[in-house]
Amino acid sequence: MAYFLCPMRVAVIGGGAAGFFAALACAARYPDSQVILLERTDKPLAKVRISGGGRCNVTTAVTSPNDLVKHYPRGGRALKPLFHRFGPKETVNWFLERGVELKTEADGRMFPTTDDSQTIIECLAREVLKLRVCLRYNARVEALKPSDNGIILSINGTDEQFDNVIVATGGSPKADGLAWLADLCHEVVEPVPSLFTFNLTDDPIVQLTGLSAPRATVRLSGSDLHASGPVLITHWGLSGPAILRLSSLAARWLAQRDYQAEVVVNWTGIGNEEEVRSALNAQKTQHPKALVKGSNPYQLPARLWEHLCVQVGLNVGLTYAELGGKQLNRLVNTLMNDAHAIHGKTTFKEEFVTCGGISLDSVDMRTMQSRAVPQLYFAGEVLDIDGVTGGFNFQAAWTTGFVAGQLGAP
Repeated sequence: MAYFLCPMRVAVIGGGAAGFFAALACAARYPDSQVILLERTDKPLAKVRISGGGRCNVTTAVTSPNDLVKHYPRGGRALKPLFHRFGPKETVNWFLERGVELKTEADGRMFPTTDDSQTIIECLAREVLKLRVCLRYNARVEALKPSDNGIILSINGTDEQFDNVIVATGGSPKADGLAWLADLCHEVVEPVPSLFTFNLTDDPIVQLTGLSAPRATVRLSGSDLHASGPVLITHWGLSGPAILRLSSLAARWLAQRDYQAEVVVNWTGIGNEEEVRSALNAQKTQHPKALVKGSNPYQLPARLWEHLCVQVGLNVGLTYAELGGKQLNRLVNTLMNDAHAIHGKTTFKEEFVTCGGISLDSVDMRTMQSRAVPQLYFAGEVLDIDGVTGGFNFQAAWTTGFVAGQLGAP
């Protein structure tokens, strides 16, 4: 347990979600301290502003730590005890106590009732003023050096002494961006992108841009990696929640293959082949005169269904009564195993997340303090922690920011 004689100076490097929350948690815990939040640009909370299509997916309705950790391909186990301290319930209450009500959507994502990320930004900004956190814009930290009395930061060419420093600089696209921390004996896990969409070069399916299958399942050939949810067809390939989840789960697997792989789509989302077949046979029985291309039992968009029928080679005027056994088998197979070659990725800018960063072995995850440098703490995406889409990455930011801001106190 750490105790401090106030006043003390604390620097938080990084004006994103984790940085703001760490600064606020520290200022609340140590009201007589001087907390300085260092943002390298003049636009803090940039990711908060654009996330969720500008609505800000603040957190998730998944509240059980046992269930929460399942949504983190990396770092879930380490986060579990921290979620008991500050999880989604605490996040919802924190914002509610400050006048921001959150709502839960059908898929478990939680947004401000205003559907406007500015609501979250203004709430955090008000709290910064209330707790007298000093927010410095265009403050570039050029070096970090441990000293006998704490830590010295070189900020825009000027050295400043701090008692404690919290690093919340976000994900770095390359390991070089974390060299200043690696030089202090922190292990760096090679960063690679997570949460991205799949490019399907010259694939005919891109002609269906804008269509979405509401409950699909996607998997990568040659692996046991899979995900479920809506799949969106775009002008470059495939996107949507299921694809983003799969990209997160397979971030390193795909990076090792230079994003050249095969994705297999089950457009129905039904895992049982007999159930898929049964739905088609029911159409044959109940609507024998209906055109196959004009009627599908899987709630798929009409143009997507027609595309799949053409892909199978079904005649345009074929009725369900005329649908033969071999044709039905081909249709079932295509519905459940529609394979597409992946030729690269496209960053989903609103949800861009990095897989990799400061190894959790370099951090005491009970306090977020560095194991190599006393009085240095970490929070947010700079760590090797990332979650799937759905509010889980912001929750990790709030959680680690809150714990780091306690400066070792329970």
